[in-house]
Amino acid sequence: MFTSCDAPPLQRKMLRSRPAHIWSTVLLASLLCSTVGIGCSSARSNSEGDKADRIIIVKSKHSMVLMANGKPIKSYRVALGKSDGAKERQGDHKTPEGQYVIDQKNAQSRFHLALHVSYPNAADRKRAHDAGVDPGGAIMIHGVEKQFAWLGPLQHDIDWTDGCIAVTNPEIEEIWQLVPVGTPVEIKP
Repeated sequence: MFTSCDAPPLQRKMLRSRPAHIWSTVLLASLLCSTVGIGCSSARSNSEGDKADRIIIVKSKHSMVLMANGKPIKSYRVALGKSDGAKERQGDHKTPEGQYVIDQKNAQSRFHLALHVSYPNAADRKRAHDAGVDPGGAIMIHGVEKQFAWLGPLQHDIDWTDGCIAVTNPEIEEIWQLVPVGTPVEIKP
């Protein structure tokens, strides 16, 4: 059903273009951090069973925070679209900016699990119409393709999506449980 937000050839190109010693150093640092308990997600414990009632994504900080009752319950580092700026049209590889909502969940995503973001909103459609372009769509918060899951938190180090917001597979599993359909999403520059 959802077909956008992928860039496997780019991922393969990026992986091949990095010298092996850089990747081995980053992998070693990542393993070391996970061994001593330093993770990529943080915030207060969700032992109370809070569900998120708002998501705030700050592109400049590569961060996504799940909120409940005005307080952060979890935060994540994220990978974004390959191009800077706000999404303007289909194929520009940019992550949108604005007010949206999680309007669907896809358990059959090629990116493990995916939450569909309601881009384009009315303002995005008007802007695209005025510019004579297709605004695009299929913007998701998703995990990583199975063959790249081994990257774990390393996938955050490169903006590789076609405009989506990507987290690790364990993180999207957690997000899947915490975020109901209908949750508002604010994406800031």
